[in-house]
Amino acid sequence: MNEVSELAGAVWRKSSYSNGDGGQCVEITPLSDGGMAVRDSKNPHGGILKFTAGEWSAFVMGAKAGEFD
Repeated sequence: MNEVSELAGAVWRKSSYSNGDGGQCVEITPLSDGGMAVRDSKNPHGGILKFTAGEWSAFVMGAKAGEFD
């Protein structure tokens, strides 16, 4: 499956920390293989980053552990 067809009709979700007034936000959507796709909410037609399920899990665990503070 190519990226265009995989993400056609995707439901993108914005962070709950987004305040809705044009702040810098990202949006995510799950991929069919268990990974996640990430894009800039201010530029939804720009680039998309795709992460495997393992990469996404490592990122979330790292964020929760404060590795990026």
